[in-house]
Amino acid sequence: MNISFKLAALVSATALLAACASTPPPTAQVAVSAAAVNHAAGAGAPELAPTEMRMARDKLQRANVAMTTKDYGQALALAQEAQVDAQLAEAKAHSSKARKAAEEVREDGRVLREEIERKNPK
Repeated sequence: MNISFKLAALVSATALLAACASTPPPTAQVAVSAAAVNHAAGAGAPELAPTEMRMARDKLQRANVAMTTKDYGQALALAQEAQVDAQLAEAKAHSSKARKAAEEVREDGRVLREEIERKNPK
């Protein structure tokens, strides 16, 4: 082996070890993600956005497993994905509720128009 190859391998190994050692436990991100999942659940996401909610919960659980195995890079990535999935689930739940409320308002308007027309025939 030549010297430049050995030096490159040593630099690569050192960089890899430094990267692994410098990743702190993403405790705050996991907590934020758990809060996002709980918030989405409180908004009705399990019923109104079940797929997204299931994905968020699964990723949060996998992030917690990664934390216990000290795979902090994986834990961080999964926690961030869980947070995004939970936020999407919550947004879909709110959208579904707003759509239903708008339909109810339209129906109430229709009934009111019919009542006015019935009381005031032309």
